[in-house]
Amino acid sequence: MILADTSVWVDYFRGTDAPPRNFLDRALGTDEIFMGDLIIAELLQGATTEKSVSQIKNVIAKMQCVNLVGPKIAYQSAANYRLLRSRGITVRKTIDMLIGTYCIDSATFLIHNDRDFDPMEIHLGLKVMK
Repeated sequence: MILADTSVWVDYFRGTDAPPRNFLDRALGTDEIFMGDLIIAELLQGATTEKSVSQIKNVIAKMQCVNLVGPKIAYQSAANYRLLRSRGITVRKTIDMLIGTYCIDSATFLIHNDRDFDPMEIHLGLKVMK
């Protein structure tokens, strides 16, 4: 299974030509790609028009959606954050920490275009589609 981070979805909706976005474009419509609730929230928060909101909702409606956070992931995410901080690394966004921890816990591959995930890959074993 593969989860695409918000950073890749933003590139997708903007039509940016980048490897992660191109991979997502090819994977859409397959059973291997799915959507997470936190990513839905970030995408819809960033929408600037009702047309954009409709476009995002239409794409999401065709996908399997999962809840990325519950108590287990929340606790583990905080532990992962503290571990990285003890190594002098600060992840800038809590949501990225939660998404990364979900992927680590569920052995899900992540597609991203966000440097916050790099230390999770290096130090925590996050699997990233390259």
